[in-house]
Amino acid sequence: MSRPPRRFLVYGLTLAGLAACLLGLALAPGWGWALGALILAVLAAMGTHDIVQRRHTVSRNYPVTAHLRYLLESFGPEIRQYFIQRDTEEVPFSREQRSLVYRRAKGTIDKQPFGSLEDMQAPGYEWMNPSLAPTTIDDDDFRVTVGAGRARPYDVSVLNVSAMSFGALSPNAISALNDGARRGGFYHDTGEGGISPYHRRGGDLVWEIGSGYFGCRDAEGRFDPDRFAERAGDDAVKMIEIKLSQGAKPGHGGILPAAKVTAEIAATRDVPEGESVVSPPAHSAFSTPRELIGFICRLRELSGGKPVGIKLAIGHPWEWFALVKAMREEGEHPDFVVVDGGQGGTGAAPLEFANRLGMPLTDALLLVHNALVGAGLRERVRIAAAGKVISAFDIARTIALGADWCNSARGFMFSLGCIQARSCHNDRCPSGVATQNPLRGSRLDVPLKADRVARFQAGTREALAEMLAAAGLRHPGELGPEHIIRRVSRHEVRTLATLFDFVTPDALIEGDAARHAIFADYWDFASADSWSAPASLLRLRESKLV
Repeated sequence: MSRPPRRFLVYGLTLAGLAACLLGLALAPGWGWALGALILAVLAAMGTHDIVQRRHTVSRNYPVTAHLRYLLESFGPEIRQYFIQRDTEEVPFSREQRSLVYRRAKGTIDKQPFGSLEDMQAPGYEWMNPSLAPTTIDDDDFRVTVGAGRARPYDVSVLNVSAMSFGALSPNAISALNDGARRGGFYHDTGEGGISPYHRRGGDLVWEIGSGYFGCRDAEGRFDPDRFAERAGDDAVKMIEIKLSQGAKPGHGGILPAAKVTAEIAATRDVPEGESVVSPPAHSAFSTPRELIGFICRLRELSGGKPVGIKLAIGHPWEWFALVKAMREEGEHPDFVVVDGGQGGTGAAPLEFANRLGMPLTDALLLVHNALVGAGLRERVRIAAAGKVISAFDIARTIALGADWCNSARGFMFSLGCIQARSCHNDRCPSGVATQNPLRGSRLDVPLKADRVARFQAGTREALAEMLAAAGLRHPGELGPEHIIRRVSRHEVRTLATLFDFVTPDALIEGDAARHAIFADYWDFASADSWSAPASLLRLRESKLV
């Protein structure tokens, strides 16, 4: 018989202590035994309530003990930061940011007394300017059509669930996300772990296919077109996303240890149960930009004409330029590109990769947007963006710089109850979100959390609509870099339109790349036939070293 988990130790000791006090009271009545019994009875009742209630997953997993955290949170910010989460660069989001998500998810009042918490005079502070002619927006269900002219186009919401795999998240967490997506009318990206039974609660799916081809692979781990066609034909699958790399660990493969490959995960990923699963750094189905375009066309055909796109963290500029050149030369293109910023997260990434590999979202988004505009492809290729996007202003800023819609991972994790315990990698997540421990994960109440997922998305859309209306706009598509202002110093502010370079339509076709530094250095050297730095670029580099 296995012993109870240690997280129930305090609750167990409380019950044992209560029993001892009651016994002592029966054998030798006195105020000491009575007072002890009263205190422990209150704690025991609190712990029992923690276990049976369904609103707070942390309390269900840590009866009695969780209230210490809640008590500390009730004190001032200094106590919170010292005992719970200090404001250091290691913390992905502040408590105020998480509080914004929690309030929207729970449907509580989204108001802040005494003005802004931000230092508006600090360099780097950004804002939107309001208009003296505000508009009225009646419908905040902003959408953009992906795959227009294809057999199965899809209307994408302005905010969706970013890629998080079954295996990284618990079954209940995946179920709640999908159920929330169904209720709110937005999509749920599967992550590269395949389509599990928990993804099939009626929500729209974007099926992400990584280098392991989970869910569409043969026994050797190669792409299997028949298995792909079978699963891509599911009506719930609205789009296909080929993952080239992700922001948190670009260029890095992964391994799922044998102990974690349960029968359920094995069936979802088409891998043997109880054997380690390797996700290689690179794809085997293609090796050049031209071959990637061919693979995109093949998946589109096998899926019955559904939109097919790519997801990548931008690295070497010439590689992205090579792919853009392949689009033009082949006369085909992905229906969408998901730009995953280097600040994107994951459950477990090498520290140096998370901190120092991959282009930040702003720079990556500008490079992708500008290249497509300059190559005359922007109207045909939609752009999504992900990387610490959590608020309505984050969405507005990202769209102003060139995106059509945004994906969020951590924002939706917060709506599930994530408290940033940072235990994703050791299977001890207290909120039941990032764990495969059956007891921990089962404490997450699916219907309740699905409601919160849907409310968070709807509340963020509503806030975005209010910001747009205040700025005199009617749709996110009207946003441009001129609408976002940044304080450069204590004495200077500039719009993003003047801070960043923007390529004019067809400029790269017309040979106008030299006006923009990064295009002048790399555009002419990129080749649709290879990802590698071409010999001409290497010779130029050598000449600069001489």
